[in-house]
Amino acid sequence: MTNMSYLDGNMLDGPLRELFAVDLSTAQGRCENCGMTGSMASLHVYSHAPGLVGRCPSCESVMVRLVRGPDRAWLDMRGVTYLQVPMPMEQALPEPL
Repeated sequence: MTNMSYLDGNMLDGPLRELFAVDLSTAQGRCENCGMTGSMASLHVYSHAPGLVGRCPSCESVMVRLVRGPDRAWLDMRGVTYLQVPMPMEQALPEPL
């Protein structure tokens, strides 16, 4: 294996902050269970739990769980194989170091 230098996870702060600052309702996600692809806005969301549960509109598998506490939030996306987020064109990708 080649010895490559790396940066710690703090390097992800800016790019992830930029990513999560966009409207995710138009983001496309793929259900891990049935493979259906659709927008996050198409999920069936249930709020009768200690948080929000987003289920696939096709197979009803849980795709997203979001729980908010007074000082933190928990986001579980185990049911999503990927999330494709539309980004405004004027935002540049971070330059490699």
